[in-house]
Amino acid sequence: MTSIEPDDDATERIDRWLHAARWFKSRNLAVDAIANGRIAVNGVRIKPSRLIRVGDIVQVRRPPYTYEVSVRGLSERRLAAPLAQALYAETAASVAARSQLAEVLALSVVVERQHGGKLDKKDRRERERFKRGQAE
Repeated sequence: MTSIEPDDDATERIDRWLHAARWFKSRNLAVDAIANGRIAVNGVRIKPSRLIRVGDIVQVRRPPYTYEVSVRGLSERRLAAPLAQALYAETAASVAARSQLAEVLALSVVVERQHGGKLDKKDRRERERFKRGQAE
């Protein structure tokens, strides 16, 4: 079922699609990410057997970044990188959020250097919570 062209009735398991689209090196890693809640489809946590269709919105959380992509094609097989990138399109909001977070993280490195080098335990924990998206 290798089809990059959209088909209205076509479905594919999310773990296979994540592997084919080169988000993960193996299906097992994709299943682990799904089980740990790092993958959502249309804003809902899912199981590895969840079927996706063209047009679904998939959120992939790879701390510290979150990618939000629209499914443009389906494939059971792992494809070459240029073909795999044709299976999805990142939303503009996702690109903007990632670039903004990258700027904040870069700024935190500058502040860390100005702070006098190594952060204390409390500051390191706060930075890790921020990177993982758990900042309050």
